[in-house]
Amino acid sequence: MTSAGVPTTSHWGAYLVRPDGTADGGGITVLPHPADPAPSPLLGNVAGALHHPTRVRRPAVRRGWLERAVRGLDPEPSDRRGAEPFVELEWDEALDLLAAELLRVREQHGNEAVFGGSYGWASAGRFHHAQSQLHRFLNMYGGYTSSRNSYSLATSLVVLPHIVGDADAVLRRASSWPTIVEHTELIVAFGGIPAKNVYVTPGGVTRHVTPGALDALAQRGTEIVLISPLRADLPAGGPQTDWIPIEPATDTALMLALAHTLLAENLHDEDFLERYTSGFDVFERYLDGRADGVAKSADWAAPICGVTADSIRALARRMAAARTLVTVTWSLQRIQHGEQPVWAGIALAAMLGQIGLPGGGFGHGYGSMGDVGDHGPDVRLPYLSQGTNPVRTFIPVARIADLLLHPGESYDYDGERLTYPDIRLVYWAGGNPFHHHQHLARLRRAFARPDTIVVHEPYWTASARHADFVLPVTATLEREDLGGGRRDTHLIAMHRAAEPYAEARDDHAILAALADRLGFGKRFTEGRTPREWLVHLYEQWQPGVGAPPFDEFWDAGEFELPAGPRHFTLFEDFRADPQAAPLRTPSGRIELHSPTVTGFGYADCPGHPVWLEPDEWHGAPAAQRFPLVLIANQPATRLHSQLDVGPVSRAAKVAGREALRLHPADAEQRGIADGDVVRVFNDRGACLAGAVLTQEVRQGVIQLPTGAWYDPVLSPDGGSHSDGEVLCVHGNPNALTADVPSSRLSQGCTGQHALVQVERYEGDPPPVTVTAPPTLLRKEDL
Repeated sequence: MTSAGVPTTSHWGAYLVRPDGTADGGGITVLPHPADPAPSPLLGNVAGALHHPTRVRRPAVRRGWLERAVRGLDPEPSDRRGAEPFVELEWDEALDLLAAELLRVREQHGNEAVFGGSYGWASAGRFHHAQSQLHRFLNMYGGYTSSRNSYSLATSLVVLPHIVGDADAVLRRASSWPTIVEHTELIVAFGGIPAKNVYVTPGGVTRHVTPGALDALAQRGTEIVLISPLRADLPAGGPQTDWIPIEPATDTALMLALAHTLLAENLHDEDFLERYTSGFDVFERYLDGRADGVAKSADWAAPICGVTADSIRALARRMAAARTLVTVTWSLQRIQHGEQPVWAGIALAAMLGQIGLPGGGFGHGYGSMGDVGDHGPDVRLPYLSQGTNPVRTFIPVARIADLLLHPGESYDYDGERLTYPDIRLVYWAGGNPFHHHQHLARLRRAFARPDTIVVHEPYWTASARHADFVLPVTATLEREDLGGGRRDTHLIAMHRAAEPYAEARDDHAILAALADRLGFGKRFTEGRTPREWLVHLYEQWQPGVGAPPFDEFWDAGEFELPAGPRHFTLFEDFRADPQAAPLRTPSGRIELHSPTVTGFGYADCPGHPVWLEPDEWHGAPAAQRFPLVLIANQPATRLHSQLDVGPVSRAAKVAGREALRLHPADAEQRGIADGDVVRVFNDRGACLAGAVLTQEVRQGVIQLPTGAWYDPVLSPDGGSHSDGEVLCVHGNPNALTADVPSSRLSQGCTGQHALVQVERYEGDPPPVTVTAPPTLLRKEDL
């Protein structure tokens, strides 16, 4: 414990809290952790958001749902969600109603009819982890339909096992930054190494190491080639950088052309390909054009990528002459055919022959998450057991709208043929689907279909406003917990620094009360209070790491974990002896062609890296009407949509709306000036944003980050205004993105790109309303 304040942690890092701040901050002051060399700017959102007016004060039930319950009627689907007022209730009444509804759904439709939609990110705490708490509860309730993978990198999680046998090896054991700093001469960064993302890690991090690693690369003289339409995808002032402002969604074509140049000029490593890879002969026939009559040369790729053929050939030669690391950000696989840049990047690195060598090879996610490349301890932290789900039904996580809209329909996934169940109740805790998901007007239609939707929320987000039950939960600073993330150097004693807001309860207390009503309360709590759970989890974990007794740890505020190795290289054991350390692929080697994937027969994901045109790029027919490519990337001012009402996030708004960055030439063509409110639109919807003109965006491209709380203009009956278009007045780009899968293989999210048009908004724009609570009634007002 430090005299500066009590410790806690978050997904954007550990910090200290001093309970003596201003009233606007809920009576707290937030300070960086003294061990953090690069504290996250997102800490600036915490204090001002803690007691924001959008906090949910009491349990609330949608008026239409409650009116049916009062009349003794079962709930039914409703398109009024998102438009109706809520009725505040006492906790006992709300929990009694919800317990009865959970029993009804189980008795009438079975446990498969419940979707447990928690997606995580609510807290860095190991006990008050909403996803774990909810899934533990639903497992004891009899099970539920679950989701698999993540919006961030579902495509990679499915395709990587077919290429290298193990997604975790690539994503969690990437070559360490100290190794890269010492050995790498050239980094070719497809999608860059965005500084804004490296402050975030699931579970938090005490020491942010990526900014220091980039500084060390600059001092050593390592060069970086940034391949991205956005200059900000690599921080300014770091290593020497060559910026190639590529056409969005064409990275695979560029990778193939680089590979073709290596092949044509005999710069590829034939010995490595023979010993460590499988299927290069099939890939080679595709590269040189024998397979389809089209050589994937630099001349072929140049008009696709917007990069000169000479530049492509020069880069390939440069890569072959240096110790080169090929990196691919997670963002590149969040598009149609997103498997291809990952597979092509591995193939390109394999042709260079440097996979498994210090400083060379392949990386996936540098700049996408703070722990990629981190050399902190690789120690499993305390965790709450969720038990076993008796229901085996699941969906790929980004298929939630399809699940709700198309019960009984079949779909492909990683070689399986699956069927969507009929969902009657959605229970969501610790996530915001109206942030993560695409085509939000379609998601609204999907959310109209279930009988009942339940959310646990601290704030009146769009997900809360589209629910039937809204149960107020505490914020992280209003409860005790154990905190720590992957590769974190510390386990943090998360002290409570503020009283629970209004009538908020923690997720565990809410679910324990429901479990009591459903007959398994003692099994759920195991007779422990939350503090007793912390002691129990800590003492189960403590002997393996030599940690002090709990009371000593709690008083100290943190425990520094045993250090791990500083230097390690992805696939170094495989490189040293591929027979002794084979990959978990059918061949035991890197599969540049996968007979397994070929056997699935998916035209949108063949069995080796290929160039497939997506629907959302400048070469698509729709670009005639919608000529700008929107890049909907991660925000710099918040984590996802969390604390969008915080001071850092609000200060970055333009005219009270999310900032949209566009090239001055594109703005001039449309009569748009810096600071104007603009309408961004396509056939799926529209949103308003504030224009920011910059030369650091490729012409023909606009950038609008995700996470602005969705604020649609709706008529009182829940419909849209103005010719059926649903307009988000706050600037959420998922009003525009397409809800289609990356491929039949992965069913991954494709929310990174969309074709749009932009125009200056004339007249007075509709006000932003999501920064205030919805209409709240009393039960006696019904």
